Amino acid sequence: MEQNNVTIRPFQPADQAATKQLILAGLADHWGTLDPTLNPDLNDIVHSYQSETFLLAVQDEEIIGCGALISEKGMAGYGRIVRMSVKKENRRQGLGQLILHHLQLAAQQRHFHKIVLETTQTWLDVVAFYQANGFQIIGHQDGDTHFEKAI
Repeated sequence: MEQNNVTIRPFQPADQAATKQLILAGLADHWGTLDPTLNPDLNDIVHSYQSETFLLAVQDEEIIGCGALISEKGMAGYGRIVRMSVKKENRRQGLGQLILHHLQLAAQQRHFHKIVLETTQTWLDVVAFYQANGFQIIGHQDGDTHFEKAI
């Protein structure tokens, strides 16, 4: 699907370096520092997200956003959204919403009936983003806000 010259497509092995850089840059931007040892799943995205859904937002052959939908361990019918990230220069243009929409479609195709996710409690714009997209806060734990949405 294309919107505003942006294509949403599945991650491919050739996307490894650019996708890892996008996510790490977003984390460094938010936290002001980065400990790369805290993100071992990004060293081999193909392996880490095998049999899962990992989508990219691409514009003019550049990866400008991503998000993944994984099965929630121990909870049949639940999916978890992880690794949502949009390149700093492309934020506030609807890309996060576009990626989220496609992840929700994937959740339906995978027969999930609920999606859960979490984000840092103090990341207020992200908390507001998920609430504006129909996710309900179900709790707070260890500095994180936890959400769910029925599909």
